[in-house]
Amino acid sequence: MTANPMVPSAALVASVKAATHDVYDTAEIQRQDAAHYMHPFTDHKALGERGVRVMVRGDGIYLWDSEGNKILDGMSGLWCVNVGYGRTSISDAVYRQMQTLSFYNSFFNTTNVPATRLAALLVEISPPQFNHVFFTGSGSEANDTNLRMVRRYWDLKGFPNRHTIISRYNAYHGSTVAGAALGGMAGMHEQGGMIPGIEHIGQPNYLENGSGMSADEFGIVAAGWLETKILEVGADKVAAFIGEPVQGAGGVIIPPATYWPEIERICDKYDVLLIADEVICGFGRLGTWFGSELMQIKPDLITFAKGVTSGYVPLGGVLVGDRVADVLIEEGGDFNHGFTYSGHPVACAAALENIRILIDERLVQQVAQDTGPYLKEKFEALMDHPLVGYADTCGFVAGLNLVRKKAEAVHDCEFFEPDHGVGMLCRGYMFANGIIMRAVGDRMIIAPPLVMTRAQIDEMIFKIRYCLEATLIDLQQRGWVV
Repeated sequence: MTANPMVPSAALVASVKAATHDVYDTAEIQRQDAAHYMHPFTDHKALGERGVRVMVRGDGIYLWDSEGNKILDGMSGLWCVNVGYGRTSISDAVYRQMQTLSFYNSFFNTTNVPATRLAALLVEISPPQFNHVFFTGSGSEANDTNLRMVRRYWDLKGFPNRHTIISRYNAYHGSTVAGAALGGMAGMHEQGGMIPGIEHIGQPNYLENGSGMSADEFGIVAAGWLETKILEVGADKVAAFIGEPVQGAGGVIIPPATYWPEIERICDKYDVLLIADEVICGFGRLGTWFGSELMQIKPDLITFAKGVTSGYVPLGGVLVGDRVADVLIEEGGDFNHGFTYSGHPVACAAALENIRILIDERLVQQVAQDTGPYLKEKFEALMDHPLVGYADTCGFVAGLNLVRKKAEAVHDCEFFEPDHGVGMLCRGYMFANGIIMRAVGDRMIIAPPLVMTRAQIDEMIFKIRYCLEATLIDLQQRGWVV
């Protein structure tokens, strides 16, 4: 007799019961994970051989895994847990909303209270040109929305050929088909992530491309690549330019101060819409509500997600500037775009409480005036380590470059061979010693929760320095440094 496939196995029942009592069989969870769970951006064969790390609890800036290891989260989950883990007021807000109205859609002339209140609050904290919000479930969906909204805008304006959007190489704008195409990562484009009408220019990476120039000079040169591309495509065909104020997944690429004002000048000159992807930079990450404010630009559209709920519940959206919104509302009729979960009441309830915390605890101001400058001082002091050729910060994002041999001028440093995987080697020492620091090539990056204190910054820097030293010893033993 064959087993009833609808009846769970005794082992699975035991695993569920154990999980509810905070007792974890790590090996069994790893076995189930390898057998059934397909992870994002993952070599699943390699992961199955290695085994996953199982996270089970979070509090403040710390995580605990199923083996009881305490880990300082230097990446805010995935750039998103701005107010830290374990905020019971957010979970309480979510619970109350689930008890009141767990879900209703925003189609068919209908709204809900949390979505409406959140839209009004987002308008209040955003730059003055924004008076409308379009909700999505993620940043990827929001950038898909941008693509369709921008093209619809130009159609309504009587320019149906203005559909090309310009982005940057090494940019990340999501992993949906449109998001991947807007991004500039070759690995995504090679796997079905490219569509017509998207062009790319170089990124404003001073370390890679600014040799022989001051940072300010390079900022103007890098922004000029946009004008060159507009003229190459034809100004009558270009709809918009999209960019992150600081490129996140690309390695925390912080542009020179001259870059973004020049980008905006070029967009204005050719009447090109400007989209700021603030999925990472929004909600205090750079010490302002939105990174556009720090860069002193006025975009027409802002993409948001992640920090709007501190990752507690998925939510994304687009802040729609008056220039675009007025045309869509007054001339557009139906905008045939949206999602089942647009304006989900539970997600919006989480966002409302998250933003209340950011306001009441003055976390944005704290990053701007206190902990951000302190992080800059302590993080950039890591440049005295033999492996660190360059380190820079902006608010609560930071990155450092691992080099084989330092030089007086940063552009003259000797770098490791890419296939050595030095960044991933260093990342392994970080994880093994209780800190999460991400590797992008041989650039090590952080984006800690905004609630991090000065004492916790000191703890983080101590751990980073310790792991850099462990990496150096390893590299010396391999003969890769002298």
